[in-house]
Amino acid sequence: MKIVTIVGARPQFIKAAAVNRAIQKFNLSRASRSTWRLSTGKSNDKRNKRIYEILIHTGQHYDYLMDKVFFEELELPRPDYHLGVGSGSHAKQTGMMLERIEGVLVKEKPGMVIVYGDTNTTLAGALAAVKLGIPIVHIEAGLRSHNRAMPEEINRLLTDHLSTFLFCPTTQSVKNLMKEGIKDGETKVVKKVGDVMYDSILYYSKIAEKQSTILKDLNLINPKSEIRHAPHRVHGSPEPHMVQGELLNPNYYLATLHRAENTDNPDRLKSILTALNEIGEEVPVILPLHPRTRKMMDAYHLFLKSPWVRLIKPVSYLNMLKLEMNATAILTDSGGVQKEAYWFRVPCLTLREETEWMETVRSGWNVLVGIEKKKIVQGIIHLEKKRLSEKGTQYESVSTGIFGDGKASEKIIQHIIRNLI
Repeated sequence: MKIVTIVGARPQFIKAAAVNRAIQKFNLSRASRSTWRLSTGKSNDKRNKRIYEILIHTGQHYDYLMDKVFFEELELPRPDYHLGVGSGSHAKQTGMMLERIEGVLVKEKPGMVIVYGDTNTTLAGALAAVKLGIPIVHIEAGLRSHNRAMPEEINRLLTDHLSTFLFCPTTQSVKNLMKEGIKDGETKVVKKVGDVMYDSILYYSKIAEKQSTILKDLNLINPKSEIRHAPHRVHGSPEPHMVQGELLNPNYYLATLHRAENTDNPDRLKSILTALNEIGEEVPVILPLHPRTRKMMDAYHLFLKSPWVRLIKPVSYLNMLKLEMNATAILTDSGGVQKEAYWFRVPCLTLREETEWMETVRSGWNVLVGIEKKKIVQGIIHLEKKRLSEKGTQYESVSTGIFGDGKASEKIIQHIIRNLI
């Protein structure tokens, strides 16, 4: 049973790692069954087949801190094919990917192609597969921001309508597909399985708390202090997180900024950076700088003047989890970070006018503040008042089951093998 998995950007590496673990678990169970059948003389029928996964890396992300370090930390196997596409316009990048992916698919002749999320890699993989008549598995299907000015929204829409197997993270994502006429039936398999990123955070957050030294590296902890309980805990984790050392300044904010709608528009980018400057006058802000953001800041001659806004290089997945779980609040335009903040029970301000993850907004943990400086700063002031309220006002609890039970990857593999065997 041959499957081709196509990835190219860091969020896809994280999702693919969760599914790869589920594939390995499935293959181990089949290996044990084959050994038993051989020892007992039973026939080795098709139920003993295993999944052979071929990994294609388009090269959409290629910087070490955006690429190789993720493969190392996540223990993903080395790609069987690295297409080396790199950066470029949407048309150029997607076109190069489409041509090179097609060549691999013609050679390998897989039974299915798995794509993730909403990047140019996702769309190119789906287009290459559908033109060759290969069934497409879209993991994280059904998401909608309802803003077609976003390249990601176009990629999602097209990929969903091309796919045969659509695995949705939430009930809302299933409803979104139904509104577009995509439903579980004879020609489509549409299933709510949960979020594979939730699988990953449950698995890797424990590793991050043991291995990541990012707080120490940034001089955010006192190494001589005793171990303490972190203020936030990933929903579903049986034990509270532990932090080696006491935060020297527990009131730091974490910011991420990378979406083209924000970085490629000088007015939007300037407004966000101005807000971070003002916030950084009162509380430290840690900003791991995405290569695109750095490039556009240089191009537009935009700078962060506040000494408490600390620009650092992109961080690895484990370091990012450690920064997230200990932040007082997070400011981001990333969909994945919005969810991680929710799971860690850290208040989040989303630097966009809309989000695919309205579940986090309805819970009260996520607030859409857009890109206007005044609204961003007011959002932080509101968070601080809420946090310091004498009544100890609490946010709504993290709802059980919205993003699944942490076994989305295993459910996906179960559905896949029913259709491959």
